[in-house]
Amino acid sequence: TAEKLGNDSTMTGGAYDFEGATTSLTRKLMSSPKKVTLVRHGLSSWNEESRVKGSSNLSVLTETGVKQAERCRMALSNISYDQCFSSPISRAKSTAEVIWEGRDEPLVFLDSLKEAHLFFLEGMKNGLHLELLLCNGENFLVVTHKSMLRGLICTVVLRITSYRYKFQPSLCFWWYRFRAIDINNGGISVFNFNKRGEATLQSLNMTAHMYSDHIYLF
Repeated sequence: TAEKLGNDSTMTGGAYDFEGATTSLTRKLMSSPKKVTLVRHGLSSWNEESRVKGSSNLSVLTETGVKQAERCRMALSNISYDQCFSSPISRAKSTAEVIWEGRDEPLVFLDSLKEAHLFFLEGMKNGLHLELLLCNGENFLVVTHKSMLRGLICTVVLRITSYRYKFQPSLCFWWYRFRAIDINNGGISVFNFNKRGEATLQSLNMTAHMYSDHIYLF
């Protein structure tokens, strides 16, 4: 029998019962709540050319992209993370290496964080929650790609892949919901997960650090 959890008031400010508010991504009890900070990689060479990137390693971090990654490092410098996970694709890998510079724990590269085709959104969600949320620790940094970020946001916030819904959304439905969300290069988003694996979106696409020496505390 699964452990019965009390209300997690830190997730909702205590205004409402959090149980059942969102869909659990893990469908199993976690050892502790988690906070996940998601960063999109810096500007790449193919971003500048408005070319589709996909999983190719031919699109590399530009000088501007390195500067964006450095601003992310400064913006997150006061936050202690247990681990940093990154896509192994070069533009994300280079961004993560800049952001994580000086930290003790080694970077962890996950194939499940690679850029993926639109039609594999559900697969992206599964890779993230199985390989990341069930790891030891409570505060994680993740460096990945726009489609991965869009997929997670669609899954968690719009709940378009929720097993609670019986209808099967059409390709058109997926496409417009997916394309309605944009994440800037170096944009930072933060998710909180309670022990049941249910998520709340704390911050979406923060970019203040790109225009000033802003340091986040969350």
